[in-house]
Amino acid sequence: MNERHGTGMIRRPAHAREQLTAALRRQGRLPWRLLRRLTGAGTVLAALALGLTPMGCYLSRAAYEEARILARRQPIQRLVVRDNTDPALRAKLALVLEARQFAIDSLHLKAGESFTTFSPLDRDTLVLVVSAAYRDRLARKTWWFPVVGRFPYKGFFDFAEAARTAGQLRAEGFDVVVGPSSAFSTLGWFNDPLVSTTVKADSVTLVNTVLHELLHTTFFAKGQVSFNESFATFVGGRGAEHFFRARGDSALLSRARDDWHDDRLLGAFWERTANEIDSVFAARRDSARDARIAARDTVYARARVRLVDSVGPQLRTYPAGWVRRVPLDNAVLMSRRVYAERLDRFDSVYAAAGGDIRLAIQRVIAMHRDSVASARR
Repeated sequence: MNERHGTGMIRRPAHAREQLTAALRRQGRLPWRLLRRLTGAGTVLAALALGLTPMGCYLSRAAYEEARILARRQPIQRLVVRDNTDPALRAKLALVLEARQFAIDSLHLKAGESFTTFSPLDRDTLVLVVSAAYRDRLARKTWWFPVVGRFPYKGFFDFAEAARTAGQLRAEGFDVVVGPSSAFSTLGWFNDPLVSTTVKADSVTLVNTVLHELLHTTFFAKGQVSFNESFATFVGGRGAEHFFRARGDSALLSRARDDWHDDRLLGAFWERTANEIDSVFAARRDSARDARIAARDTVYARARVRLVDSVGPQLRTYPAGWVRRVPLDNAVLMSRRVYAERLDRFDSVYAAAGGDIRLAIQRVIAMHRDSVASARR
């Protein structure tokens, strides 16, 4: 999540969003392929299954909403040169095209046709994402989806349904976090449009978003959620610095540096807190649920003091009072760690590459592939 600059923006829950969106689209087409092949009672049963089961309704709604987004796509280049385009929107769209070209030319990321089109939305929030964690252990609740399996998030275009789901999970004893997603990627499956919710971000966040998502299109390690998202956080953060430096924009370069400083600082805070929570859980039996929860609440109370007294004064881009307002529980901790796990290790590769971001990206990918190959031997 990213509430920096006082915008209220929450960073993209991309693991669920990116892979699940692609799967939902495939699922949106699959029933109709089957319907064309089936006849009689089989056709009726397939239609009922799609329309009446909870999963069928969920997939149908997602496919419908995705189809609406895709139907509204307009070429960004055309909007940039069109006389009647709002000047503020034109500037943001031009920045996206520039960042996209930078990703291709300077970072050697694979863009395909992503971020070449724009889809205006008729609402301020693209989708609400619900995630939950067990209160007595650092483990996420997961949801099962056809084809792609289990995910620790569930996105809702129906916001009332998101609220009902969150309430039900809290009643069942889970820590729950609900937040808006402002952007998405389909890992190259489709021509991902830029949506109006993303364009509302400040210029540094917008460039960071483009680079983050195109890294996913370029490389995505199967089943490695935290690695994928933290790697993309690194590429978005450091990449934005290089982009604004090449552009000669010292003010936004300074902002990008401050963003990355805060990402690393908070990443270290979340990691330390997670290690402390793990320790108190390990010291108590799994069956001692109440004792485990009480112990972890004590850790969170200490973490709040550390966040307010030590971390907060060092933050450069977060609004005043954020350190006192941000919830501290297992759901929040695990959601944030997905995007900020061991950011220092990526920076160490970056430093070893002499500050060459393109070389650092190549080395991280090569190192990950080598480690996977070694594990298989």
